[in-house]
Amino acid sequence: MTGLPSELPRDPRHDPVLREEVIAALAIAPGERHVDATFGAGGYTRAMLAAGADVVACDRDPDAIAEGQALVEEAGGRLTLVHGRFGEIDRLLAERGIDTVDGITFDIGVSSMQLDQGERGFSFQKDGPLDMRMAQEGESAADWLNRADEAEIADVLYHYGDERQSRRVARAIVAARPLSRTGELATVIRKALRHPPGAPKDPSTKSFQAIRIHINGELDELTAGLAAAERVLRPGGRLAVVSFHSTEDRIVKNFLRERSGGDAAGSRHRPAPTTAARAATFETPARKVRPGKAEEARNPRARSATLRSAVRSAAPAWPARSMGESTDKEAISC
Repeated sequence: MTGLPSELPRDPRHDPVLREEVIAALAIAPGERHVDATFGAGGYTRAMLAAGADVVACDRDPDAIAEGQALVEEAGGRLTLVHGRFGEIDRLLAERGIDTVDGITFDIGVSSMQLDQGERGFSFQKDGPLDMRMAQEGESAADWLNRADEAEIADVLYHYGDERQSRRVARAIVAARPLSRTGELATVIRKALRHPPGAPKDPSTKSFQAIRIHINGELDELTAGLAAAERVLRPGGRLAVVSFHSTEDRIVKNFLRERSGGDAAGSRHRPAPTTAARAATFETPARKVRPGKAEEARNPRARSATLRSAVRSAAPAWPARSMGESTDKEAISC
């Protein structure tokens, strides 16, 4: 694989996972228009610009948009930053007179920038307000944990965090309320799971992840974002998705398998469709890509990353799902 052009250097604060592999999957030609649907600290956007693309980048976090203005100036008119949810990327593009694009990239989950800021409340490693809101609006993690009943908390921890002792943790959280700090919550979880001090893996990891996913509606957003990408990618356009959680990856895998015709006969988890088969909107997806050992050593966050990519066909986008059709909850249970 050839190296990337060096017109725009890497941002030293954020070396995005699978950077070269994502750019290779996008196969950017100079002058194409690409979307970075999860701007964050701008790592993928910089790589897209360096490869010759004009970029529209989106983020729901107002801090990311504010901090990205320097890159807008540096890019000399080739970068447009948009404040909004990537699940609505088709609407956000249409409002700017853009109907189709050549490529879309998603980097799912919390950004390194958000994790590193203790005041945002995403990390158990940095004490701060128990917030976790990507958009900095709506119900915070503290708000939800202090009002939800034990069964609801346990369900979130189990389904979104794969926490097998979710009921024990939920019971401990309810008993310790009110909670207002990340350090408080981490202590409660560690005690509930009888975590010995100095043990290598912190048991708070799964619960913090689950609460964050719930507070930000991340799985619903991912489902909406994939469908929006299908609507705006031109025939031959490329989709690249990097995920860090097994449930997120399963949603992406199932979406691409279905949209490429892989689910036409149904499966043991789902009855065969009763309606006429729809035309495949994506070609057969590329093999999933995982980080190499060198990248994992350089960036521990890369260890759980998976890249999936596919090329858009000329078939029309599928209609929006009705209430009776499968959702991301099915992907969780499979």
